[in-house]
Amino acid sequence: MMECSGGVTAPKGFQASGVHCGVKSKNTDKKDVALIVSDAECSAAAVYTLNKVKADPIYVTMEHLADGKAWGFVANSGNANACAPNGRKYAKRMCELAAEGTGRKAEDFAVCSTGVIGQELNISVLEEGIPAAAKALSPSGSDDAAVAIMTTDLYKKDAACTIQIGGKAVTLGAIAKGSGMIHPNMGTMLACVTTDCAISPAMLQKALTAVVKRSFNRVTVDGDTSTNDTLCVLANGLAGNEEIVSEDVAYMLFSSALEAICVKLSKDMAADGEGATKLICCTVRGAEDEDTAEILSKSVVGSSLVKAAMFGEDANWGRVLCAMGYAGVDFDPQSVDVKFASAAGAVHVCCDGMAVAFSEETAKAVLGEKEIQIDITISGGEEEATCWGCDLTYDYVKINGDYRT
Repeated sequence: MMECSGGVTAPKGFQASGVHCGVKSKNTDKKDVALIVSDAECSAAAVYTLNKVKADPIYVTMEHLADGKAWGFVANSGNANACAPNGRKYAKRMCELAAEGTGRKAEDFAVCSTGVIGQELNISVLEEGIPAAAKALSPSGSDDAAVAIMTTDLYKKDAACTIQIGGKAVTLGAIAKGSGMIHPNMGTMLACVTTDCAISPAMLQKALTAVVKRSFNRVTVDGDTSTNDTLCVLANGLAGNEEIVSEDVAYMLFSSALEAICVKLSKDMAADGEGATKLICCTVRGAEDEDTAEILSKSVVGSSLVKAAMFGEDANWGRVLCAMGYAGVDFDPQSVDVKFASAAGAVHVCCDGMAVAFSEETAKAVLGEKEIQIDITISGGEEEATCWGCDLTYDYVKINGDYRT
């Protein structure tokens, strides 16, 4: 697999754009409408938030992708169109506008929104913005689309790679946004993956569902699951490989590449958590099964006390064991080993569930880096899992204290 540039327009036959229309306010020039369109009909798959309160765009997307086919993706930032008047009507109207601007049908589009919950979407500005986005579509428009879906994100999130399947070069590209209200249980706040791979809708959905479990579902920023989480994959088949219709070698190659893309974006999201200064990666090894390892790992990176300790560069390993203890799965506390590691080195802080002598000075240096690894070993099996999170800082409260106003 070879990494490449280009985001969602890296694969053959995709164009994208991002424009400003003033969804949230006319007093800014931030791009807030994104459009992605394929030159050919795509196999389509998606996963959505498990929050019982779902934004109306999710229901519209579910309807439009029910046949496993789509041509494009339209999204806005600045307003979640969730729990708001005319939500379903406006989500459908966004698809109609995308269709009118590209010569397709409304049912050919997935639609997403992100931003403030509970406020009516300003559809009048989108009546201008989406046609403008259609006119701006470009094979080099991925960056603009990535910026257009950002809310509190500090930087755009994209990825792309190329693999060989059946002697054909197959490319995958993606953009995502997500900084706060991240505890996915499905995917990210918003993400669109494109590929020129030929793969059936059933196999695409199967691959996506499996990959999400090992990537986006292992991210937590603040423990809040969004009402709008949507991850959509569009595969137009223009790479010319033989269509993937079963779990063969080609399927495994494609799934591996899809997982690599999603893991990269997951780590980007965790590192860009609202107010975050550190990416925290927690790996639990020696579990009896992968689910147990994942639950323990996510409990650690999701602990407010662990997150605060990482912000303070305090090797308070007792908080790690505490978070494991309330995770709700069985393990032997007297078998736990914990190490903190980073580019500055490593420090062993716990052995067999008990304290070991370590240098506080060394620990401070290790935890002073931007990316921290919490390595945990238990006894009980050979399975492992890694989850990603971030530290908890003063700025998280500042950002969310007046987010709506």
